[in-house]
Formats: sequence, structure tokens, C-alpha cells
Amino acid sequence: MKTVFVVDDSGINLMKADEALSDHYNVFTIASAFTMFKLFDDIIPDVILLDILMPDINGYDVLKRLKADERYAGIPVIFLTSLNEAADEDYGYEIGAVDFIKKPFSEQILLDRIKIVLESGGALC
Repeated sequence: MKTVFVVDDSGINLMKADEALSDHYNVFTIASAFTMFKLFDDIIPDVILLDILMPDINGYDVLKRLKADERYAGIPVIFLTSLNEAADEDYGYEIGAVDFIKKPFSEQILLDRIKIVLESGGALC
């Protein structure tokens, strides 16, 4: 079973994502990027769903850090965000995101987008 990390500072979003994905994937809900990086010692996910607006380190900086490390650079990252400006998406794609899912998200969209990314080998959608 494929492994999905969901990184978001909102407990509600983590719960919703877990409910939507747990029948299909091995899901880890993680409240901070720093905790996610610690988990890499034991688990490397197949895809990461990453919030952009988090208090300690924003999702853009997390993605840059992932892409700068050859061990993690190939993990596809899908941003989960309430940001809705085209410039936010453009910047995310520029630094390596493979997709964006707007919050609040629907279960079906979450499942469909992850499936597409995994079937494409993490390529851009």
C-alpha cells in the first residue's frame, strides 16, 4: 500500500484527509513540517500533501528544502491550500509542486489527484 503524508497545522484538515484516504493509502497525518522531517528517518512517503500557510515554516520553504536534498527531491508534493491567487500556484509549480488542491477539499478530488500523481510516477499533472 502506498504511503501518503498529510502535513497541515489544522487538526480538522488532518482528520478530513485521514478519513478520505485511509481506506486507500497508508496515511500519516502530521501537524508540522519539522515532525515530517523527523519521520523521514523511518518512513519515506510516496506522496506528500502539504499545507502552504503554517506557523513555523511555510510550505514553500518546506518544498525548497525537500527539493534541495537528493534523498527527498523525487517525492511528489501536492499543495493543499486556501490561497487562490494565480501567482501562488505559479510559484509553487516553479519550485517543484506537482499539483494544487484548494481547501476546503472534497474527498473525491483528493483521491483522484493523488491517484493521478502516483500513476504518473510523480510527474506534473
